[in-house]
Amino acid sequence: MTPREALKLAETRGLDLVEIVPTSNPPVCKLVDYGKYMYELTKKEKAKTKGQTSAQLKEIRFHPNTDEHDFLFKSRHAKEFLDQGHKVKGSVIFKGREITYAAHGEELLNRFTEFLSDIGKVEQKPKLEGRSMAVIIAPDKTKKKATAKAPSVTTAGAGASNGTKGDQNEKETPKEK
Repeated sequence: MTPREALKLAETRGLDLVEIVPTSNPPVCKLVDYGKYMYELTKKEKAKTKGQTSAQLKEIRFHPNTDEHDFLFKSRHAKEFLDQGHKVKGSVIFKGREITYAAHGEELLNRFTEFLSDIGKVEQKPKLEGRSMAVIIAPDKTKKKATAKAPSVTTAGAGASNGTKGDQNEKETPKEK
């Protein structure tokens, strides 16, 4: 069919002539409602990107003199971020003369990476940039799968065999007859 005949046919049916594959010989064309066609194309594109999520970079900030409780609290949040699939940037911020204790900051970040080593891998080692030292940890999917497949240990029978206080309480209670 010639292009003119195809255009006449499209006009008589009230549709548009859309070129689908322009590189083939002869080019492939279709009679469609162009507005509806574009709507369906955008709908398909949205469906493709619907399942994809981009990982964000979450930052956890410390100071060189961060206490143990604060460290554990923030590290648990970092673990949650890694479980959700985000990258985590652990930063130690130095104020004033604290910069002279860069070794404390590096030690803190090394503890941070050890705490998260079961579900994450170090993407960037601790690095001093101006008045902050930072490490970037990415979620490690292979380690995450290994921990999910490992059987969980129950602690129900652990207290009875080691003679703990709970074991003594059981001995002191009177037996029913």
